[in-house]
Amino acid sequence: MTFKKVCEQLNIKAQCEKYGLSLWQCPQFLFVLMGIIVMIIIVVSFLIASRQIEDPRLVVLIVLSLSALLVIIDYIIIRSFEKLAEVARIKMEFVSVITHQLRSPITNIKYALETLISGKLTEKDREEYFRILEENIERTEGLINNILTVSRISLGTFKLRKEEISMVDLIEETILEFKPLLRASNIALKFEKEKELPKILSDPSWLKEVFRNLLDNAIRYQKGKGTINLRLRKKGKNIYFQISDSGVGIPEEEQKFIFQKFFRARNALRYQTNGTGLGLYIVKEIIKRMKGKINFKSKENKGTTFWFTLPIK
Repeated sequence: MTFKKVCEQLNIKAQCEKYGLSLWQCPQFLFVLMGIIVMIIIVVSFLIASRQIEDPRLVVLIVLSLSALLVIIDYIIIRSFEKLAEVARIKMEFVSVITHQLRSPITNIKYALETLISGKLTEKDREEYFRILEENIERTEGLINNILTVSRISLGTFKLRKEEISMVDLIEETILEFKPLLRASNIALKFEKEKELPKILSDPSWLKEVFRNLLDNAIRYQKGKGTINLRLRKKGKNIYFQISDSGVGIPEEEQKFIFQKFFRARNALRYQTNGTGLGLYIVKEIIKRMKGKINFKSKENKGTTFWFTLPIK
């Protein structure tokens, strides 16, 4: 832990604000308060023991044992409070993010319906408003699906089925789905693959969801015209997949948070306001449950490369 991080931890007021708690509910403040209480108890215990017990070594042993016990109890209690505070903070953040993300498409759907019902539109305008309806319904559906997936992961009810699949076929199917968006965004896509790659034993629907999330991010955070490169090859006893873009990248100081629930980098928020911050969390959890590994490298304003490996059946 760096000196700066130690100083941040010692800033009780800032830590309490982080959790959105009052001083008397804040784990850091309670830790300091209980530390003072423990010190008082130790001093009082020492004074009482000194009067009742003649052997000074026994007094020291009793006081040290009591001190160790109190410190351990103090630490356990405060850690429990800290976990509860963190859960409360995540719940608040969850409600805030979901409320914000749902408000926009619901408002758009309501406005489009009201305009269509008014009957004052030309045929061309009606088509445009039906397109708005379709886009916002799909956006709402995607958000709800992500929430349900995160919920299943958190509750431990997320299940994967296993069947023999070709990653090449899954990737090509995903590319086909995204062709209209790639064309509209003026983005070229290159897919390099080794010949005669072995099949893997995995869940095709959830693995395709991984490809969708990674490709969708690469397109949405691209800066204008650009190229996305996909690579697929055998690497030892694994299949290796890589996706690279030349988009906005991820600031170095924020990269450690990229797989956390609800996290979105500050430059991503400026460039693309839509998004829940759940996609990469879901991707990592899926890959982990498939006994694979995922990682990335990124440079702000230069682009990002994600890669993962999955074991061959």
